[in-house]
Amino acid sequence: MRIFAVFLLAAIGTFIVDQGIKTLFLEGYYRPGSCIDLSLHFNKGVAFSLFAFLGPYLKWIQLLLVGAILYFVLREGYLKRYAFPIGLLIGGALGNLYDRFVHDGVVDYVAWHCGFHFAVFNFADVAIDLAVVWIIVAAYFFPEKSSRT
Repeated sequence: MRIFAVFLLAAIGTFIVDQGIKTLFLEGYYRPGSCIDLSLHFNKGVAFSLFAFLGPYLKWIQLLLVGAILYFVLREGYLKRYAFPIGLLIGGALGNLYDRFVHDGVVDYVAWHCGFHFAVFNFADVAIDLAVVWIIVAAYFFPEKSSRT
């Protein structure tokens, strides 16, 4: 029960913080910078605007993917070991998915342009990336102890 609470709090917290920040930009917040602009952008695709050609079907495909990931994680028992990072991942994924249904594209606002133009991203993207790195590092450097030893 405690593990599920950690997962749920991480997911809900990530979603709330993500949507709160996005609301600031939707209401007109803008701050230009020499290397990073904080400005509103709508991404109709996924990373680097890939798959934008899928249009309105992309949100349904992502909904199925998030559901499949959640089902797999729960079925295989990964929540026991990775409750917090999976909460970050699902919270970020749901934040971006919510944007697709409500705003017809993901609300992005961090635009890097120092020397080259990098992808525009948001808090949910950072949470997802952090979760993936966390899980990979934990699995690689801190593998589960075998029950046979």
